[in-house]
Amino acid sequence: MINIGEWLYGFFGESGGPALVLCIFLIFLVDAVFFPTIPEFFYVSAFFYDPSLSFGLCLLAVAIAAETLGLVILYLIVGRVRVPKRIDTVVNKYIGFLILGDERLLLLNRIAPMIPFSGAFVRIAGWDIKKSVFYVFVGCVLKYGAILMMSNFFQSYYSSGDAQTFTLIFIIAVIAVSFVLSVIVKKKKGMSQKS
Repeated sequence: MINIGEWLYGFFGESGGPALVLCIFLIFLVDAVFFPTIPEFFYVSAFFYDPSLSFGLCLLAVAIAAETLGLVILYLIVGRVRVPKRIDTVVNKYIGFLILGDERLLLLNRIAPMIPFSGAFVRIAGWDIKKSVFYVFVGCVLKYGAILMMSNFFQSYYSSGDAQTFTLIFIIAVIAVSFVLSVIVKKKKGMSQKS
């Protein structure tokens, strides 16, 4: 199996850390504003480049900053445009369908993704932007912090190649569980509303 850390090191070179951090920031920002990018894979791949605690914390800070900025950007954009009544109705009906109907949904969204373009949802639903930013921050710390801890654990106890393999399997499991949880939550909420 290809050693991702060595490949990134070859691509970015010795001074590639800052460029890689910028790439991670942009990937998370695109994920938050435009379309899903599965940032977990890029995040872990960047950590393989330099599995030190300081670089890991830098990646965590960048992920939090990009997710928060993405939320605020969409919030501000939607605040400046006239949202058609139909979209407003659909968004609010969808939020009513979910297990939570307030800012706490942004925390749950880190574990079981159910709302894309969360900044737009925050604006349309009339949620408090400060609470929303807080829940995005906490969610990022918990999710990406856990991914970093598991990556660091695998790096400490296994060879570099095995550690990367186990970490990627862990990431795939996290994404799969997130998807399954979001489907289960939506179905349960739909069933409880019918009865």
